Amino acid sequence: MTKNSRYYTIGMVAEMLNIHPHTLREYEREELISPMRTSGNIRLYSEDNIEEIKFIREMTQDLGVNLAGVDIILRMKKQIEDLHKMVENIEELVRRKIEKENSRKSALAPKKKTSIIKIERVD
Repeated sequence: MTKNSRYYTIGMVAEMLNIHPHTLREYEREELISPMRTSGNIRLYSEDNIEEIKFIREMTQDLGVNLAGVDIILRMKKQIEDLHKMVENIEELVRRKIEKENSRKSALAPKKKTSIIKIERVD
């Protein structure tokens, strides 16, 4: 737990979101959410957990997706986020490489313009 993070008990989250604690336990059992646990085994929900729960509720209640479908959606969402991070990392590496190459080129002596001179052979 970090100092500035807020954590909520299952009862607090249930009340905040107007959801039964049993439903929260079911989401955890289905591995859709992973609240932290205290040494006394009390569930502690982070702000991120609460956002995940809201997403799950939206999928199930508003869109009619069952929990198996939500699991697939969450896994795909995670894969997309991971791919976005990979693309961002690649973009950053390419940007740095281009900057390094441009810096290297600007440090070189300027290229002098050359011209071709025709030489004729005299016998």
